[in-house]
Amino acid sequence: MLNAVDQALVNDLTGAPSSAQRRALAKIITLLESTRMDHRKRADEVLNTLLPKTGKSFRLGISGVPGVGKSTLIETLGLYLIEKGHRVAVLAIDPSSSLSGGSILGDKTRMERLSVLDKAFIRPSPSSCTLGGVAEKTREAMLVAEAAGFDIVIVETVGVGQSEIAVAGMTDMFLLLQLPNAGDDLQAIKKGVMEIADLIVINKVDIDPDAAMRAQLFITSSLRLLGFQGNPDHASHDQEYWHPTVMTLSALEGNGVPELWEKILHFQKLQNANGKLQSRRKQQAGAWMWDRIDAGLKNAFQNHPAVQTLLPSLSAEVNQGTMAASVAARRLLEAMGHEFF
Repeated sequence: MLNAVDQALVNDLTGAPSSAQRRALAKIITLLESTRMDHRKRADEVLNTLLPKTGKSFRLGISGVPGVGKSTLIETLGLYLIEKGHRVAVLAIDPSSSLSGGSILGDKTRMERLSVLDKAFIRPSPSSCTLGGVAEKTREAMLVAEAAGFDIVIVETVGVGQSEIAVAGMTDMFLLLQLPNAGDDLQAIKKGVMEIADLIVINKVDIDPDAAMRAQLFITSSLRLLGFQGNPDHASHDQEYWHPTVMTLSALEGNGVPELWEKILHFQKLQNANGKLQSRRKQQAGAWMWDRIDAGLKNAFQNHPAVQTLLPSLSAEVNQGTMAASVAARRLLEAMGHEFF
């Protein structure tokens, strides 16, 4: 049962677009991100209350190396979509320092034109050193934005490598941004982030059109190779299924953005028609549940009294080289009353 304060936030969030709705959206996401147990319980109640109003947006994940132009593309695409009558929420993830834990959270500054529009909402969040290029509560924040009526939700990851692909597990479409001169030809056939991308966009074509064309050809060829060796849907020629494609554009100049949106709409149409969109979301929901279970078990382990008692001495022995790390880990796990082999 929601308390009066949280019920008022839910009412403001699900009401007509207004400054009160924006405040409620920001406050609820802050509540979700809190590490306090009482806030966590309140957030769970709020999230369950909002759940029937979620799921009606299109979720777009955008990833790429630092400097590829993710923020520029999101702003240009967001402005284009708002002109077409959409409401756009951007969940931008900034890297956190492993030393201080701090984050700059400067995406609102980089998306200056988009951030001032009433039909846009930009929420920078720290990654808090969470692996995968996204923040721990990004999935929940996405549902809250949907409940507020934003029909396009864009998740921008931190600059990622080959294995940081968590955004693909929470969005309907995974868009990978590439640079025209991203490396040698071998880079185009590296597995990991490349083979799960639904759409690969080569940005900054205005700087070097020839290099962008070469990159498009290399990556297109590599996608065919990865398709035949990996996802059978990608290797087939059935037009009822989406096949990953490569395109070029200039986010800075806006050239190619209308064509990008047409491809996204085509993807959405195919995925809805063949049932892949709903199937993907069901799989993501199950994975999200297990992800939260893993996080909860880790938290319970760290706060277990027996573990806290043994941890200082065992850590000291591991640091001194008198005990193997695997042995120390097993003893800590056994202290919880479980045996692991």
